[in-house]
Amino acid sequence: MVRFTTLSLLLLTICLVTGPGWSAPTTVETQQQSSEQAQLQQARSAAQAKAWGLTDDEWAKFEHLQSGPRQYWSPQLDPLTTLGVEADSDQERQRYAELQVRLEAKRAERELAYEKAYTAAWARLFPGLLPLQGMGDAVSSSSSPRYAVFVEAPCSTCEASLRRWLSTGAHLDVYLVGSQGDDARIRQWALTVGITPAQVSNGQVTLNHDRGRWFALGASRPLPARFQQVEGKWQRVD
Repeated sequence: MVRFTTLSLLLLTICLVTGPGWSAPTTVETQQQSSEQAQLQQARSAAQAKAWGLTDDEWAKFEHLQSGPRQYWSPQLDPLTTLGVEADSDQERQRYAELQVRLEAKRAERELAYEKAYTAAWARLFPGLLPLQGMGDAVSSSSSPRYAVFVEAPCSTCEASLRRWLSTGAHLDVYLVGSQGDDARIRQWALTVGITPAQVSNGQVTLNHDRGRWFALGASRPLPARFQQVEGKWQRVD
């Protein structure tokens, strides 16, 4: 009995000593992975904030806004517009507006240069097919006013209005709301409305993905919504 008790106590002691040792490395490893993931997320957020000209705190505010009702109202709204719309003061609103103007000016310059190369390549490789304008940067030599028109599909009123405006010779930058970045969807819609490749190539019409611009301009449903730039400001025309 004495020998059995001694052996049992020895085995119990070994189990108590070695048992917890098996779980310790797992705990340390999990903590290390969590720390690395947090550092990676922090670095990613800092890079995104820098790309938009924002501070880390401003980016954190944007992410917080996008986790609330704003994600349902305008899920694809860019950070600067989101912060500008939700600004707490005129000073903040002005800051985000100026940041966005500078950023979009640089973007427009790059996209215009690429658009020229794209248009030339399209005409060379696929003559006769309906091309898409990247951002509606085409400028017509005509003296006719140019309008930004926001439409959606399906929308019989949008189609009828487009046909009527085009019949008067109006120059239109057409933005399809809810296009989801699908070029084929815009082309199919344009063909349904009766927009021709000639109207696009001569600059009377440009076809564009909306990407939340209608909301930024204050357009509301029902669509279509037509805007004209007057003295540098966009005004709705009905």
